Amino acid sequence: MDIPRTPSFRLDGKRALVAGGSSGIGFGCAAALAQAGAHVILGARNVDKLQDATSALSAAGFSAESVVMDVSNVDATGDQVATLGPFDVLVNSAGLARHSKAIETTTEAFDAVTNINLRGAYFLTRAVGKGLMKVNKPGSLINVSSQMGHVGGIDRAVYCSSKHAVEGFTKAMAIEFGPNRIRVNTIAPTFIRTPLTVQTFKNPERVKWIEEKIKLGRIGEIEDVMGATVFLASDASALVTGTSLLIDGGWTAD
Repeated sequence: MDIPRTPSFRLDGKRALVAGGSSGIGFGCAAALAQAGAHVILGARNVDKLQDATSALSAAGFSAESVVMDVSNVDATGDQVATLGPFDVLVNSAGLARHSKAIETTTEAFDAVTNINLRGAYFLTRAVGKGLMKVNKPGSLINVSSQMGHVGGIDRAVYCSSKHAVEGFTKAMAIEFGPNRIRVNTIAPTFIRTPLTVQTFKNPERVKWIEEKIKLGRIGEIEDVMGATVFLASDASALVTGTSLLIDGGWTAD
């Protein structure tokens, strides 16, 4: 009897673009892909953080380079993708949060969040997909969404709306890009301990709410997202597209 073999989780020979890759979840995703053998291009706005992140990966023996990238500038980002691509893997981790009660939301805050989380993500995903189609290559496009793309949250109406929209266009693009062998998925983490979540974890009421909702009884760490990223980027998930991989400790199981 022939024994089936697990498809490879390795990414040797692959080129991966990680937008928002200079810190937090994005840097964790970049490190995961590099550890799996990919050549990683980190994109972000903060030049100093970008250089530090790229240097850290290179010093550890991984293949990495960087590009200053602002996904809210969709024309410039599209030109960069066309010039630097094609990319076998995209991880779009660029994101912004402006939390407030819905009745206190300003148009400035709404526009700032949606320009990056939705508009920027949409056109970046489209640009990478378009580049792959041009050379008839398969690929895996991963948008970092959130559990808040599946549920509602306290003081998070704008953020939730942007992430629900990401889940929507991811499914639509998966249908459209499927005949070209390009997979499009999201990873949807719960609250992850990063520099951007420091203020949330300083609020005892928010921490209590978070700990009550996460069934596994602990706050997420960056490492919790890394394995899921490699899975979706690799041949191990060759038949996975148009879906969301929840990394939420059971938050959305209710």
